[in-house]
Amino acid sequence: MLPMSSPRPHAFGLSDAEMARLGPDGTAQVMVFRLILALAQRMRTLMDQRLKADGLTTQQAALITVVSALGAPKLSQVARHLGTTHQNTRQIAEALERKGFLRIFADSDDRRVRRLQVTRRSEAYWRRRSDADQDHVTTWFADLTPDQVADLLASLRRLWDSLSTPEQLASRG
Repeated sequence: MLPMSSPRPHAFGLSDAEMARLGPDGTAQVMVFRLILALAQRMRTLMDQRLKADGLTTQQAALITVVSALGAPKLSQVARHLGTTHQNTRQIAEALERKGFLRIFADSDDRRVRRLQVTRRSEAYWRRRSDADQDHVTTWFADLTPDQVADLLASLRRLWDSLSTPEQLASRG
């Protein structure tokens, strides 16, 4: 059986023996991990569908968001923020550059280092559509109360912070 498949969909692929070995807390943690992965993929697919008509992807939008937030970051900084490889980030950035949404340029202090900067075209594009996209995303949370959303956000932020640095990860074995 595949790791995430299960005849019992709410078990997220965990067998009775695995759940017994993990105990209630460990079972919940593995199930949360698997649910986050599945939910992230589902949300990415939903947003990809919204962006498809314009020839963009959720990954590309995420890269633009990071670059916008950081100003003119190094390619390696963007890769770290996205949690992906330098090579993957470069491929996404090059696709965005071809589309006119991003500029890739050499760092003034070290010509080997590449920096990224959003273009005016990109800024205008996102200004036109960002409100509608954000409003649409809020519909995905319609079944949660404001308190549940706040609790979810706080929990995910704590998890994000605990997994954000190599030192933190190494200390967990």
